[in-house]
Amino acid sequence: MPAYWYVLHSKPNKEELLWEQLNIRKVETFFPRIRVQPVNPRSRKVRPYFPGYVFIYVDLELAGLSALNWMPGATGFVSFDHQPATVPESLVQAIKKKVDAINAAGGEIFEGLEPGDLVEIRSGPFAGYEAIFDARLPGRDRVRVLLQFLQGRATKTTKLEVHPGMLERRQR
Repeated sequence: MPAYWYVLHSKPNKEELLWEQLNIRKVETFFPRIRVQPVNPRSRKVRPYFPGYVFIYVDLELAGLSALNWMPGATGFVSFDHQPATVPESLVQAIKKKVDAINAAGGEIFEGLEPGDLVEIRSGPFAGYEAIFDARLPGRDRVRVLLQFLQGRATKTTKLEVHPGMLERRQR
């Protein structure tokens, strides 16, 4: 049986342990991580792009499905109908390219954004709207932006929480 890309699910916050265990066993892995600017300066500056998952390239017959399923930090394969799902090589390469681009740009988009900066919402129900960056929020993957709407004769400002990947910086 040839080798394919698979996804191993990890226990909560144990992706790095699982990645280390796989590397010790000489299993080819892809563990995408991105740089972030956390709200708490003591927090991690690098975090998994897919929390809870590590990609592996392996021949399951040679490696042993059971050995991988019961590895420290693992909870099993991402599966469909009790069969580990394969991931196309093209998708893995696209993810690598995206993660490299994010890291080359200095990390996630909200790094360097200051309150008052103009942004455009690129996806979701408010795609195409311009907003004002307000703040990074505690916790994962959330920022607050301010949207201005016309309501009758008055302008109303609404606070909206979005994922930073939905934003693109704009020039004033």
